[in-house]
Amino acid sequence: MRAYVGRSANGRAMLETVSAVLQAPGKRSQEVGKGEESSDVGTADAFATNWNRVRAPSVYTREQFEDWFSPIEPGSLTGKSVLELGFGNGSLLYHVGKCSPSRLGGVELGDTLEKARQNLAFLPPGVLELHRGDLTKVDVGRYDVVYCIGVLHHLTDPSAGFEAVLRHTRPGGRFHCWVYAAEGNALVIRVVDPIRRFSSRLPWWVTKYGVALPLTLPYYVYAKTLRALPGKLADELPLGQYSRWISERDLRFFHHVAFDQLVTPQTAYISRATVEGWLRHPDVEPGSTYLVFRNKNSWKFGGRRRTEGA
Repeated sequence: MRAYVGRSANGRAMLETVSAVLQAPGKRSQEVGKGEESSDVGTADAFATNWNRVRAPSVYTREQFEDWFSPIEPGSLTGKSVLELGFGNGSLLYHVGKCSPSRLGGVELGDTLEKARQNLAFLPPGVLELHRGDLTKVDVGRYDVVYCIGVLHHLTDPSAGFEAVLRHTRPGGRFHCWVYAAEGNALVIRVVDPIRRFSSRLPWWVTKYGVALPLTLPYYVYAKTLRALPGKLADELPLGQYSRWISERDLRFFHHVAFDQLVTPQTAYISRATVEGWLRHPDVEPGSTYLVFRNKNSWKFGGRRRTEGA
């Protein structure tokens, strides 16, 4: 798929929303909507550079998928309509697709639809609907389950992203999100984030091999060392719980995560108070919410959309 990003007279990126609905193997229909400006095009382009170079259909293991989705059980997705906001190359859609949803949708601002389509070619005809556009602005209908993992904190307006999650969740349906936490990330904020502000301006290959790789190697050794330590001791060290979690993966995955962190021009660290404020939204069903401090450096949260008239 060709990119549909042009430039306006004042230099701001313009986006044309593209919908690619996979109707049958080898076929798709495209609808090009009205052009609209998006302040997140630069971030989306940076991530697309990374995702389009990933060879595997998913960079995540089944265990990672289940960890990110908990408390939503994979079996509960069977026969349901499911939407991902910010799907990258389809790495999470790949695992959701294995759960046999009745309808599987995705919205992505970056030029990764062709890559995602290839990775999801195993799905039956008529199940997959991929849309290219700004997730904070599009409306692609209501779904039983809507999730947004690792995306809200890269938006210029994370709150608008959460509004989009709720907007696409049907009344009574479930929503689920994951974001970087402001809490537990002091080392990353003080050391990695200043590097990101510089590295995100470099050519992607310089960032990937000249910045991300040299930083990955010592952290890889650190994480593997923590894995060998008693859990309670390791968890008290900087990024201890997260490092033990990621230590199960190989160097390639470490490098992927490092590049992912350093290539984006926009990253926010979301506080517990902010997430709790989102969960008090009038469209959220009271008593349905959960908030988990995952690996002591991120927030995993969700709930149900209030039933109309309730």
